[in-house]
Amino acid sequence: MQPIKKENTMSSLKPGVVWGDNYQTLLRACKEGEYALPAVNVIGTNSVNAVLEAAAKNKSDVIIQLSNGGAEFFAGKGMADPFKAKVLGAISAAQHVHLLAQEYGVAVILSTDHANKKLVPWVDAMLDYGVEYFKQHGRPLFSSHMIDLSEEPIHENLETCARVLKRMVPLGMSIEIELGVTGGEEDGVGSDEIDNAKLYTQPEDVLLAYETLAPIGHFSTAASFGNVHGVYSPGNVKLRPDILKNSQELVAKSKGLGKNPLDLVFHGGSGSEKDKIAESLKYGVFKMNIDTDTQFAFAESIGKYIWNNERAFAYQIDPEDGKPYKKQYDPRVWLREGEKGMIARLNEAFADLRSAGKSLAA
Repeated sequence: MQPIKKENTMSSLKPGVVWGDNYQTLLRACKEGEYALPAVNVIGTNSVNAVLEAAAKNKSDVIIQLSNGGAEFFAGKGMADPFKAKVLGAISAAQHVHLLAQEYGVAVILSTDHANKKLVPWVDAMLDYGVEYFKQHGRPLFSSHMIDLSEEPIHENLETCARVLKRMVPLGMSIEIELGVTGGEEDGVGSDEIDNAKLYTQPEDVLLAYETLAPIGHFSTAASFGNVHGVYSPGNVKLRPDILKNSQELVAKSKGLGKNPLDLVFHGGSGSEKDKIAESLKYGVFKMNIDTDTQFAFAESIGKYIWNNERAFAYQIDPEDGKPYKKQYDPRVWLREGEKGMIARLNEAFADLRSAGKSLAA
């Protein structure tokens, strides 16, 4: 395999998908500036384009990611082989992001989300393709992949993550791992149980992960501090960002490192209390996942449009006055309403995470 090209590590980055040194430069800027990037799950070109447009308008860099179900949907639910659809959908989405991210003028971290034990073959298959892509283009297709083996024994979790990370390092990629369980369910990964001691990661487990993975390559950690996928009534979710602080301090003290040596991820960001979001930014969180809220924003906007134009969705031509409704039911019109709703919700996310106006893309 050809050697990895070293990227520019100055404070400004070229617009487009970042990887390797540039990926880590962006993470350091987030942590030092105590801001984070929204990580938005996408399912098609409409959601990808909405994320890129929102990032450009807010002058913020951004993270675009696909779950296994989102990738399958991107390929089309009509594909006979669902596993192949998960792989090809992710590849197709990645190529779309690579093509357009530069034109939108922002730096994009491109990743996949929550691959549990049964989905590790999905990650391996994407890496198989990624090796060939790297040979052709001199860069990886994705910035990172996530392995979520938080429901498995920790030694099995870290052993598998170490194996996958060894495959990623020659491609200039990073791995995201999960320690402790994020409650709720996302695309078949997880459980609806939220009253679970595993919702709170033990700092000692984080230290073990550092000792296992840091000698191999770059990794980020989704350390659970009460996070839950989805939106729940107030009081059901009790976030404890101090767990992130304790994990950072333990690793720093044990390894003689500086402040916030870990790159941390906030899962289950939809519906989270804004003061808890702000507190987490002090403890090295560079990424917050948001999916449920953007899904609702997209759907709500389309729903309102349909409600206000209901006859256009019942008739091509009004039976009473002969009025044609093509301009109202044209999918480009109401899908655009969904995009605008998603963009509005992301405007809020960029503000909450303090990333607006801080893009490193020159």
